[in-house]
Amino acid sequence: MDTMGNLDDLWDYDDPVASEARFRQWLIDLPPSAGTSQRAEAETQLARAQGLQRRFTDAHTTLDAVEARLDEVSARVRIRYSLERGRVFNSAGTPERAEPLFLAAWELARASGEDELAVDTAHMLAIVAAGEEALVWNFRALDLAQASTQPKAQLWQASLYNNIGWSYFDGGRYDDALAMFERALERRRADGAVDKEVGIAQWCIARTLRALGRLEEALTMQRSLLATQAEEGYVSEEMGECLLALGYKEEAQPHFQRAAEMLARNPWLVEREPQRLERLRQLGEAPHAN
Repeated sequence: MDTMGNLDDLWDYDDPVASEARFRQWLIDLPPSAGTSQRAEAETQLARAQGLQRRFTDAHTTLDAVEARLDEVSARVRIRYSLERGRVFNSAGTPERAEPLFLAAWELARASGEDELAVDTAHMLAIVAAGEEALVWNFRALDLAQASTQPKAQLWQASLYNNIGWSYFDGGRYDDALAMFERALERRRADGAVDKEVGIAQWCIARTLRALGRLEEALTMQRSLLATQAEEGYVSEEMGECLLALGYKEEAQPHFQRAAEMLARNPWLVEREPQRLERLRQLGEAPHAN
């Protein structure tokens, strides 16, 4: 039984509630003859779905049950346990507790030849790292993804180009960021990515063009994305920002209004970037008639 193949088919990262329900049903349907590792691996993914819903206590409880059986499971499950426990800590705002778990997962994944999980873990280590250390881990992950013969590890390349691009962007290295985002788009297309993933890659390029002052190019790309409704809240935000920077305040207002309405539904933004949302709300207010 190809456990991981089946588990992969159950994931919809945009809908962790539905994913959790599928993992629960998968566990119910496991035959009595199923091994401890099969059940425990599914439970690590159940915990991840709970964590994505920000139900951190539930996720830790699920992982506690896996931890109690770590002596009975495969190396792959032990890697997944450390990786998912670390993800929960990081999502809950305690990356210092996540880092040693990610390091343990990385070392075991490399020793076990689990390239896909090693790449995943290295990308998480980049997330909890700071400055140049984040780039070191992202490039380490990219090198492994490119060198691996495992297809699932190779498929990480587009995401890693994207992550490296944002590291450069955050450091003000916009030309380097643009080059990485363009490579991410090329890789998405080569991998046969769905339209949404291609649209996100294009959005990143357009966002960087705005940072470089290439406003008309950025606006043209965002208009094209808006027509496809790809990530509409973020696209509307960028439409507003480009128009505002070009001096078209009145034309920008409805885009800011739409962005404020849509992005206020994002719990992560509500928690982490309330000032950004408040700025969108203010810019989106219709002018009062005299």
